[in-house]
Amino acid sequence: MFVLDPAVGAFILVERNVRMPATGAMVADVRWILLKGGVFLYPPTQKAPGGKLRLMYEANPMAMIVEQAGGRAIAAPGQRILDVQPTGIHQRTPVIMGSEAEVAQVAACL
Repeated sequence: MFVLDPAVGAFILVERNVRMPATGAMVADVRWILLKGGVFLYPPTQKAPGGKLRLMYEANPMAMIVEQAGGRAIAAPGQRILDVQPTGIHQRTPVIMGSEAEVAQVAACL
């Protein structure tokens, strides 16, 4: 990884052998879609049919931010994340959030 050092006007090597981590970063991804558009999703899978992200302290806070910015955040087609009634503090949920149009396209495919 190289970073521009304006003091010398050159790119300086700051990290070798950078590799993509195995997991995503929801906060960074949501920040990106707030700035540039798009969609973030952690849909249900066979391994995690109830979803992977935690409703109370991962999905709900990001859903609130996305909706306040005019986007949409759903757990399943027709099910708004902020309307999911929690059954436990560590309850997990599927997550699809982003612009209204992008979320509608993903929901139509489910």
